[in-house]
Amino acid sequence: MKRSVENARKVVKFGGSSLASATQLEKVLDIVRADDARRFVVVSAPGKRNDKDTKVTDALIRYYRDYTNGQSVDSDQDWIINRYKSMVDELGLDHAVLDRISASIMQLATLPIEGNRFLYDTFLAAGEDNNAKLVAAFFRKCGISARYVHPKEAGIIVSSEPGNARLLPSSYDRLEALQDTEDVLIIPGFFGVTVDGDICTFSRGGSDITGSIVAAGVKADLYENFTDVDGIFSAHPGVIHNPRPIKELTYREMRELAYSGFSVLHDEALIPAYRGRIPLVIKNTNNPSHPGTTITLEHHGDALPVVGIAADDKFVSINMSKYLMNREVGFGRKVLQILEDLNIRFEHMPTGIDDMSIILRERELTPIKEQEIISQLVRKLEVDEVDIEHDLSIITLVGENMNNHVGVTATATKALSENGINIEMLSQGSSELSIMFFVKADQVRASLKALYNAFFGQD
Repeated sequence: MKRSVENARKVVKFGGSSLASATQLEKVLDIVRADDARRFVVVSAPGKRNDKDTKVTDALIRYYRDYTNGQSVDSDQDWIINRYKSMVDELGLDHAVLDRISASIMQLATLPIEGNRFLYDTFLAAGEDNNAKLVAAFFRKCGISARYVHPKEAGIIVSSEPGNARLLPSSYDRLEALQDTEDVLIIPGFFGVTVDGDICTFSRGGSDITGSIVAAGVKADLYENFTDVDGIFSAHPGVIHNPRPIKELTYREMRELAYSGFSVLHDEALIPAYRGRIPLVIKNTNNPSHPGTTITLEHHGDALPVVGIAADDKFVSINMSKYLMNREVGFGRKVLQILEDLNIRFEHMPTGIDDMSIILRERELTPIKEQEIISQLVRKLEVDEVDIEHDLSIITLVGENMNNHVGVTATATKALSENGINIEMLSQGSSELSIMFFVKADQVRASLKALYNAFFGQD
């Protein structure tokens, strides 16, 4: 069955849990069959079939480590190949596709190790790449004219940055040519190909990025991201019982929530779709009739002042004080120069008249770097006081409509105060899109519950 190129164009991305077994692949088939506009399918590597299972990507990491450490890789190869074989057998596919997958897995152990910057990326990308071959074979068996397309053929050409690939702008011209296909194209997510032909992955979770890139490239009418939840909720379901579902978010709201701990969607995946002005919807493979959560450029109806409350942990604050700091030209630049020289990225910078705090991710610091920062601040900038505070978390209130409502901050601080939660710092940008409260890590759950009750009613 071929599809008319005159139909609307939809890009659909399926996550690892949606592709973990033959049963899940049957659901994926039904979803694609249900809408002729779903002509571009981006797939992840097979995820866990149950809580005790292993993701194919994790098995590939183990395979890579054994190979580069000179250990036997026979068991690694057998496990990965058998994982695909179980799906091939259950789906009744011709073993020609399994032979192709097996050869690809075995070939990894012949690649050069020394001086190969892209070896790790090549191993990891094998999960998505081989799953795309399997999905294409399954679709063809079921009467859909489907074709596996390698990212190189698709035109996903990326920068030579292992583990952090960036799409080259010239790729969009090549991706646009995919519009003319009458086949359903099955494209592996998570990686692209450099100008020199090397496999290079996006940051982990990057199949979302591939889906967004393809959607922008083919000028899709909609990018559907299928996962294992019914959409996005106003707070983490693991903390709040039965939280309010969010029907619609703006891209800016989703960006804030993704940054602050909402892990449903990779935050970098928003950029291509946002720039291409393509609406995105989060849907559930196991409940495809549910409308999910739509992400658009702007709200299409009335929106609450706060649409979501997110939390993220493992932050550190470098706190410094110096009398008449505000009169010293270049003080802030000098502080940031110290961090830059140590290859440290900062997240936020709340300030007072004579004091400044620099918020970092905990992973940016080591004990040696901490001592060097303190030493340079005292020696070069002659600060009066400096300390580094660990175990901080961020609680973020997000909503584009907050700037039209007076008293959001007052409501939040009152709720935290009444629950005995001390606010270490508070930060809000000029856009009034979000308000960040910094609290001690052991008060995160209590903070989330207090704020949820204040803005959405009792948990």
